[in-house]
Amino acid sequence: MEISAAPVKTALASFGMSGLVFHGPLLDADKRFELVKVLERTKNETVKKYPYAKIVRSFDELCKDDSIELIVVNTPDHTHYELCRKALEHEKHVVVEKPFTQKYAEALELIELAEKKNLLLTVFQNRRWDGDFLTVKKAIENKLLGRLVSYEAHFDRFRNYIQPDTWKEDSQTGTGTLFNLGSHLIDQALVLFGKPDAVTADIRALRTSSDVDDTFELWLHYPDIRVSLSASYLVREPGPRYTLHGTEGSLLKWGIDPQEAELKKGVIPGSKGWGEEPESEFGLLHTTLQGKDVKEKLATIPGNYPAFYANLYSAIRHGEKLAVNPAEAAMVTKIIEAAFISHKEKRAVEV
Repeated sequence: MEISAAPVKTALASFGMSGLVFHGPLLDADKRFELVKVLERTKNETVKKYPYAKIVRSFDELCKDDSIELIVVNTPDHTHYELCRKALEHEKHVVVEKPFTQKYAEALELIELAEKKNLLLTVFQNRRWDGDFLTVKKAIENKLLGRLVSYEAHFDRFRNYIQPDTWKEDSQTGTGTLFNLGSHLIDQALVLFGKPDAVTADIRALRTSSDVDDTFELWLHYPDIRVSLSASYLVREPGPRYTLHGTEGSLLKWGIDPQEAELKKGVIPGSKGWGEEPESEFGLLHTTLQGKDVKEKLATIPGNYPAFYANLYSAIRHGEKLAVNPAEAAMVTKIIEAAFISHKEKRAVEV
């Protein structure tokens, strides 16, 4: 790993699940970043993992520290706009957890502010670097299925209970499965196909006593391809995560990228074998290549979450283009807004 300049002094705005599982380990493993402060309002969990980082009790303490260059806003969704704005006003580069903001107009305002201050603003759309998605993307680029006509992606879980004492189960925070998991699926579709013409949505709360949406299906309208995205908390036996059909064949991929599980186990990001799937998890490709019928397993490209911060370092220190442009992340929010209108009015809504 090349370190050609001083490490980027970085602060975490929260040490909940995303800080503990994702951002903390990824930053700690990349020595081009230095985690100097972590916001924990009441606890001191940071000491166990990163004793070199100072614990602070308020967001203002992060903003007013002139040595800090980057703040990771990994706080509850409904706080993203306010905290991102405050960080940018204090001349900090910002990484914000998905979803970017809960309103498209807020996202545009933050993008304008970052541009005005010549600061970098990006969104942690880490599942662009899931191994299965990288594999699907390459299969499409290489036209392994001929002309793609149908793309179906799922993000299913089995969680038939209501988690206690969490903002993610409180409708007053504006959260739900569409914002939580839909942000990933929509972002991946935008990477592959660009902005859709319209969206049609069915969004529901199916768990007993659920206060937030926990199931959705979206249809993104494109001229030449059918795109379906869905997620549910009531899928105990999941089907394929990705199902692609083209004029020459099909690709089916089960399972889920192993990186999150590896992070939870304490595996060091980027270590030997990182993000690799066993052959038993490879997808099924059945197609015609060079006039021959091919039915075989398609090796999964190793996942690579560390690529997000590697790109961000190059963007901060060397002016490289951001891998996750904030305008793309804002489009995710715009599509979610359109989806809620679609569900309410039972119609396709133009994007």
